[in-house]
Amino acid sequence: MAAQVRITETAIRETALRLVREQGPQALNARALAAALGCSTQPIFKNYPSMEALRQAVVEEALAVYHRFVEDAVASSSYPPYKARGMAYIGFARAEPTLFRLLFMRSRIGETASPEDPDWPADTARAGSTTGLSGQAAALFHLEMWAVVHGIAVMLATGYLNLEEEVVSRMLTDAFQGIKARWEEES
Repeated sequence: MAAQVRITETAIRETALRLVREQGPQALNARALAAALGCSTQPIFKNYPSMEALRQAVVEEALAVYHRFVEDAVASSSYPPYKARGMAYIGFARAEPTLFRLLFMRSRIGETASPEDPDWPADTARAGSTTGLSGQAAALFHLEMWAVVHGIAVMLATGYLNLEEEVVSRMLTDAFQGIKARWEEES
């Protein structure tokens, strides 16, 4: 009698993430995952009580990929820290468009919180230290810049535009300088 191969929770998560990367979130179902693992659906539901629980685990796995990507990109960047984070976010959209769409372009209706960016307070502080703004002004400045960064990232992740890094860098600099100048005028 042949020995049974144990399908681990890690193998399920990693295979589910690969399936989502290759075919999109809509491709993730128990049968497709079982086929990719070479097993029945039993090990999947032994490790996850529902497909929704597995989908949440895939989002968490994708978040880990995203955070590693940003950390590595910022560490190796020649941009100032605040700009480096925006460029890394955009770089992730370019490098991992399917995961970007899963994380940052899914419906948030019914979600209680957005865990994707636990660094939001630190990024707001970086915006403040870079611009000299504080409190609500720094928070609004960061929100305005994030809207620009996210818009560029969405255009890249969806194939709407294919912009070179130098162009993206220039766009961020222009937006940063323009928003900063408006804040300086209002002070």
